[in-house]
This record gives sequence, structure tokens and C-alpha cells, in this order.
Amino acid sequence: MYIKALGLAAATAMALASTAHAAAPKAQEAVKNVVLVHGGFVDGSGWQQVYNILKKDGYNVTIVQNPTTSLADDVAITRRAIAKQDGPVVLVGHSYGGVVVSEAGTDPKVQRLVYIAAFAPDQGESVQSLIANPPPGASQPPILPPQDGFLFLDRAKFAAAFAGDVPADEASFMADSQVPWGVQALGGQVTVPAWKSKPSWYLVTTEDHMIPPPAQEMMAKRAGSTVVETRGSHAIYVSKPEVVARIIEQAALGRK
Repeated sequence: MYIKALGLAAATAMALASTAHAAAPKAQEAVKNVVLVHGGFVDGSGWQQVYNILKKDGYNVTIVQNPTTSLADDVAITRRAIAKQDGPVVLVGHSYGGVVVSEAGTDPKVQRLVYIAAFAPDQGESVQSLIANPPPGASQPPILPPQDGFLFLDRAKFAAAFAGDVPADEASFMADSQVPWGVQALGGQVTVPAWKSKPSWYLVTTEDHMIPPPAQEMMAKRAGSTVVETRGSHAIYVSKPEVVARIIEQAALGRK
């Protein structure tokens, strides 16, 4: 997926970034509650290995099962998960989950945000608007035409596009167990981006064929995020859970 905003002037990006940490919590304040939000075409089960690592390290972890029918529905379910936490929260989103995190993350309990190869929209932006004009030479994700208002990836091309470094049998299972992604979710616009008032961390995946790495870098810079880069596919949370868990724990400890 691609981002029209790649053409934004550097001055604009830096101006936006300057507002990103207005309500940053104390650097040494540890957060023990982690809420994980999945993206499109998948469900929350992909977080299992990340969950196991975080639980072993003493974190309270909640997996959000978004229906990915509309942004409003997904944000509502995420906010319910946040409400159940007994204290401050690190809110984590992968891919489209980053849109959900950007909208739901304004909740007062959310202190820090983590984007895992994710969209980080500005006010009025959606996945649909961000991917409107793919940059020259960028690979085209194999998204099939909508069926009854929902999107799927071509199963035969799923592994190469979404999960290039995931074991073949697991990538095949992911392709065959796809969750329909609603067109309404694709077009859902963010109203008040949480990254403008909360500190954020961003994991850039350099072998990503869904959201090009330069687009990830632009969004991370615009949000003023602490950036970590790693070689991996869009499904980095499945293929390298230890890397993903590490940046989440970095955020939980408030370490830049």
C-alpha cells in the first residue's frame, strides 16, 4: 500500500512532528498494560508469540479482536479494551491497526503509542486517501476487487506480498484464513490523531511489500516517533516477535 503524502514538504513534516509530545508522560514512568491491535486481512491470533514474550516479562497484555468492518466499530471495540485496563496503557497497532490506534489513542489511559509497519494518519486522512497515488516503481499489493463491500488479498500472492519471511505453511494458513476487510474501514478518517499529543515508537520493516518503507519512514518522522528499523516483511509481528516485543517494551519503559 502506498502513501500520497510521500510528497509532503519536509518543513510540513517537521512542523507536525514538533507537536507530537505535548502531553508526554515522565520518561521513567513504566507502563505495564499493553493493548495490541491487529490490521486488515488478519485477526488477533497473529500476536500470540509477541503476547507470550510480553507476558513472560511481566506485562498485562490484551488482544483486541477488531471486526475490521468500519473504523468506528474498530475504535469502539479498542476503547472498550482500554477501559478494562487498571492503569496506563501502551497501545500498539499493526498496519491498518495504526489507524485505529491513532483514533482510539486519545483515550486518557493511553500514555504511549507503538506503530508496527503501520499507517499513522493525520487529521482527515484514511488508508484510502494515503494509498491514492502509489509512487513510481512501487509494488502493487494483490488486493482483489471488493466483494459485497469487503476486500481480500489474492491467496496465491498473499505470502509474497504480506508474509515473505514467514514459514511457508504458516503463510499459507494466513492466506486461507483471511478476515474480510471492510471498504468502510479503508475509508475511515481519523479525527484527532493521538500521535500529536502522545509519544510514539515506530518499527519500520525494510522488506515490506504492503506499505513501502519510505512511506513508513515519512509517517514516523511526521509523528515525531522514536524509530527502529529491521529487515522483515509486513508480517514482522509473526516472523520476528522478539523484535516487536522489544520495541513495545522500549515504549513501556519510556526509552527513546
